[in-house]
Amino acid sequence: MSIQSVCLFCGSNSGTRPAYTHAAQELGRTLAARAITLVYGGGNIGLMGEAADAALAAGGRVVGVIPGFLKEKEVAHHGLSELHVTHTMHERKALMEDLSGGFIALPGGFGTYDELFEMLTWAQLSVHSKPIGLLNVDSFFDPLLAMVKHGVSEGFVRESHLALFVVADTLPDLLDAMNHYRGAPEGKWLSHDNI
Repeated sequence: MSIQSVCLFCGSNSGTRPAYTHAAQELGRTLAARAITLVYGGGNIGLMGEAADAALAAGGRVVGVIPGFLKEKEVAHHGLSELHVTHTMHERKALMEDLSGGFIALPGGFGTYDELFEMLTWAQLSVHSKPIGLLNVDSFFDPLLAMVKHGVSEGFVRESHLALFVVADTLPDLLDAMNHYRGAPEGKWLSHDNI
């Protein structure tokens, strides 16, 4: 599988560690070098802006998707290859999914978690079968991964659904894992246990 476009979920802040900014910049440059379109939330701030600027500076194609109310607050990036403006956050996520061949999460806050878990839920329900990757910069996602595994041990998440996403500490390893992604072997309600 060769991914042609990647949707990035990440912070509209830069976080406390330089490693987060460096990872966002590396991702932008790497996608551009591999001729992979970067699809993201359309902002010019935080890690989102760093990734977009790095991809554009390296000659990459960058597509932003932003709801009108955020564009009006002047956080939209106006130097993108394309900028789509939606009415709602729901429309934004649906269009980002439609434009993307896979998803990568970098460190971020509530918005990042929302987007990541919506794509995971859609994969669990077989709405899509696209690869989902977490770039675990400086172990940022370790607590989240522990929570997901706790959900498995408590009977709320099927263990096989841990295969719905891949995790790596470096971008080359993550992209390689995403290119070999197979996903979970069955949908959420294949059996009657509902987990």
